[in-house]
Amino acid sequence: MDASTYINRELSWLEFNRRVLEEAKDESVPLLERVKFLAIFSSNLDEFFMVRVARLKAMLFEGDNSSDPDGLTPAEALTAISARVHELAAEQHLCFLNTIMPQLSAEGIHLVRPEEMSGEQERFLEEYFLRMLYPIVTPLAIDPAHPFPYLANRSLCLVVSLRPTLASRLPHTDLSIVHIPTHVAPRFIALPAREGQHAFMLLEDTLRHYLPRLYHGFEIRSCHAIRVTRDADFLVSRRRDEDLMMTIEKGVRDRRMGDAVRLQYDPDLPVGTVTQFVEELELTREDLYPGKGFTAFTDLFQLYAAVNLPRLKDRPQAPVPVPAFERAPDIWSAIRSGDVLAFHPYQSFDAVVRFVEEAAKDPKVLAIKMTLYRVSPTSPIAQALARAAEAGKEVSVLVELQARFDEEANITWARALEEVGAHVVYGLVGYKTHCKVCLVVRQEADGIRRYCHLATGNYNVRTAGVYSDLGLFTCRETFGQDLTELFNLLTGYTRPQKFHHLLLAPLGLREYFITSIRREADHARAGQPGRIIAKVNSLVDPSVIDELYLASQAGVEIDLIVRGMCSLSPGLPGISERIRVISIIDRYLEHARIFYFQNNGKPEYLLASADWMQRNFDRRVEIAFPVLDEQHQARLKKILEIQLGDNVKGWRIQPDGSSVRTPSEGSLSARSQEQLYEFIRAEPVGAATRAPFDLD
Repeated sequence: MDASTYINRELSWLEFNRRVLEEAKDESVPLLERVKFLAIFSSNLDEFFMVRVARLKAMLFEGDNSSDPDGLTPAEALTAISARVHELAAEQHLCFLNTIMPQLSAEGIHLVRPEEMSGEQERFLEEYFLRMLYPIVTPLAIDPAHPFPYLANRSLCLVVSLRPTLASRLPHTDLSIVHIPTHVAPRFIALPAREGQHAFMLLEDTLRHYLPRLYHGFEIRSCHAIRVTRDADFLVSRRRDEDLMMTIEKGVRDRRMGDAVRLQYDPDLPVGTVTQFVEELELTREDLYPGKGFTAFTDLFQLYAAVNLPRLKDRPQAPVPVPAFERAPDIWSAIRSGDVLAFHPYQSFDAVVRFVEEAAKDPKVLAIKMTLYRVSPTSPIAQALARAAEAGKEVSVLVELQARFDEEANITWARALEEVGAHVVYGLVGYKTHCKVCLVVRQEADGIRRYCHLATGNYNVRTAGVYSDLGLFTCRETFGQDLTELFNLLTGYTRPQKFHHLLLAPLGLREYFITSIRREADHARAGQPGRIIAKVNSLVDPSVIDELYLASQAGVEIDLIVRGMCSLSPGLPGISERIRVISIIDRYLEHARIFYFQNNGKPEYLLASADWMQRNFDRRVEIAFPVLDEQHQARLKKILEIQLGDNVKGWRIQPDGSSVRTPSEGSLSARSQEQLYEFIRAEPVGAATRAPFDLD
């Protein structure tokens, strides 16, 4: 296809993040949730610079002038990114300073400036400074005798301009750096306040106020906040005889010293100082991001957590139990009665935790095999695996050490599991293991039975409360055989025999999707209805996009739900007229991957860990798996229908990659996440279980 039929992936991602920013600007969203969306927007942007922008700059440095399918070279992409991010950053500052802060103040939540403090607040802050900050803050001179200080990734600093006021034989400096210790002190310091009020002083304003205590004998001429973002990506390239854990640990250490890729600073920072920092950090003018009044919006997560005002936050949605597990005497009999499909966070993730915990303590369970991609520091699942290993069960765990920004937590758990006797492996050389599966082998009266859990999301209790994902519990023998083959591949490099159900990347997953898309196109050409619905986080794989274009031209009706990057251009005359793309941004992060192919009246429903991206198809171990139970198929169909009808939090992607709110049909509002919660709540908990399926 022509380059004009593709949307640049980075610019598409920035458009997704604009949709996040729009939630912060939306007056219908509770105020503190809008604060949180500002933090999410900034956190997203930080990672974007640390990974995507860093990679483009590396390509430019290496002389790589190759273009993406959209036609942009790395240099052109960086220029376009800089222009767009400057626009978005300006919108963010205006939103916070002109709208959010006045509204917070009206609700009794005050960001107090030093000159606004009461006597009580000043006495409290002085004591706090002397007790908590003064012992750990270190002024760092910048002069020929002091090398330019290291500015850590995403660390907030003060640049202080000085003039000596006392004659001294000691040397002096005109410029100094103070690292703001956000790693040991809160960014928002809670001050004494009247009942019903909340008062906070920013950590950097506190240090500004007390700078004369740090610089005796100097006049503080000016003080400005800066923040550096560095390259935090690293590619693991190792020989087979190298230890992967040591390689990852070195990569994590080296990450802290990555090249600078962005400088955020107060706009009135003197031009000469800006020039000096540009030279020292080896930046370009495109890498400079002035922002008035506030830096490091990511820390607004702290403000959200510090203020307990339910009326300014989303109405709580308590997850409902998984009905099959509530009405059965134990988890094993529930799964033997039929496949169980759990939908988190609408349904409790406790079902997954219970599955692993009961397997750990059940004397009939002989073995547990599991993949762990992102593991929370206090993971009850990892703890259960450790207890199972200590109890003498065969426990095999693939811990993916290359889960970006979670490497250290995963390394900690890998070592802990090894110490109690679990068999721990780190994946396949050259590939990330991104699939989410658990296999429990149990001795029962009629022989060995294998219980399986396959999921679209991570085994992470923390993220399971805010990520929307699906998981399938089954004891179908064919699924058990498939997972056994998969784990033999992951732990022992054995070549899998033909799977009954599993589809595996990098061994044919892309080809399966392409074949399925072509099949729908063939049906349409033959005069039969062709229909595809796909829900993914990202769609950037050119081969899949091209097949979708051809299917649209053949007459297939295609609806795509894409949260983030989408390089496909919908609605192009003669190319993608039958393709519609929506994106949903709401209280939960849309993370489930769901695929529907009409297949001429024999519909196929699949769930997957993989997005439609080159990395998922070519550089990761991923799975897709069918949902076979007709009741669960109907449930997935309903989920997709509800999401496609969202006219409150849905966005329609335009041919140029921009997005607009999905227009309302009539006067009825349809907010999919609210509707899904009510849909799940309506499922009866006490209903009788259906007849067991044939354990094929």
